Amino acid sequence: MFAGSIVALITPMDIKGSICCSSLRKLINYHISSGTSAIVSVGTTGESATLSHEEHGNVVMKTLELANGKISVIAGTGSNDTAEAISLTKRFEDSGVIGCLSVTPYYNRPTQEGLYRHFKAIANSTDLPQILYNVPSRTGCDMLPETIARLAKIKNIIGIKEASGNLSRISQINNLISSDFILMSGDDITALDFMRLGGTGVISVTANIAAKEMVQLCQLASQKKFTQAYKLNQRLMYLHKALFCESNPIAVKWAAKKIGLIKNDNLRLPMTELALSKQSIVEQALIKAGLQ
Repeated sequence: MFAGSIVALITPMDIKGSICCSSLRKLINYHISSGTSAIVSVGTTGESATLSHEEHGNVVMKTLELANGKISVIAGTGSNDTAEAISLTKRFEDSGVIGCLSVTPYYNRPTQEGLYRHFKAIANSTDLPQILYNVPSRTGCDMLPETIARLAKIKNIIGIKEASGNLSRISQINNLISSDFILMSGDDITALDFMRLGGTGVISVTANIAAKEMVQLCQLASQKKFTQAYKLNQRLMYLHKALFCESNPIAVKWAAKKIGLIKNDNLRLPMTELALSKQSIVEQALIKAGLQ
């Protein structure tokens, strides 16, 4: 459940900005049929920053309902307010989620001790498995390997989504933790190298629109068939990069609409639609990936 290709699912919206349940159903069925290992519901890619607390909970619960036990669901529960992160986490107790993904606090830039106490407080409030999420480029906050090692000693902190793009972090973390702590990439561009160096999989943006390909990539990596894996990854590399030509999830929503997975590529302000000048970049990446 915490290995292979896990999708950081987009949250589809209608033209009025409300959650589009028909598109959400289509996305979930797409991932079930593609063999995606699990769904992260309402993470960064799911626009957690612009959903209300009530909407956040509703989207996760609707995802669970539509998944109907056919694919595992991980709830995004991160916040830069420890009390809010605890509240979100407790909202999903006994809901059916297999765990929670909790991002490092953004904007207020806590110290390493602050990070440790933040995640310890969340973990101590629940029995749900907790996955740490380190993405310094988005949060302005980098959780160091020594802090991760301290947190790994807490029973229900089971792993980390490491999205720094710094591959040396894998050996640094592995040297400090036990072998059962889960290391997952959060960066599609370096994910294959991450898995080659010992990671168990990727929580992927690209999987939103290339689900079967990302499943295959992770399978090849787990089987240590790296010649084939690198060949496939080269075809996807343009896509990995193009999906971040503007802030995530602007480009991936446009791409999902382009290939017919969602009805609209609407986002909540301050996020805006993909610029016309960038649309050809994403379209060419879809063609090179064999998706158009």
